[in-house]
Amino acid sequence: QLHVEESGGDSVQAGGSLRLSCAASGYTTLPYCMAWFRQAPGKEREGVATIDSDGATTYADAVKGRFTISKDNAKDTQYLQMNNLKPGDSAIYYCAADFACPIDIDDASENSINYWGQGTQVTVSS
Repeated sequence: QLHVEESGGDSVQAGGSLRLSCAASGYTTLPYCMAWFRQAPGKEREGVATIDSDGATTYADAVKGRFTISKDNAKDTQYLQMNNLKPGDSAIYYCAADFACPIDIDDASENSINYWGQGTQVTVSS
């Protein structure tokens, strides 16, 4: 099993930056993939970015060029660097992980991924 926990959510003004972190624990010696999803009020959860065990990444079109996903294997921690934030980026951001790779960024259903964090709030004001 894996346990993941996010941190780093905050309130920022449009154009600002934030870095989210997600620490994994459990059977981290096995190869696993990680991802970020987000859910805004009244909207469905959507994929933001994924990173495979070999470091390959995918991004949602809405964040390409502004967000960067990365992973420190020594710390079993993934990061989401978010630059040039927009009010539309406001949401609860969820960390996800699974041993079944790759994670499909287009499938945000809770049943599609085995391990989810509790979420961290990101609020971007105009």
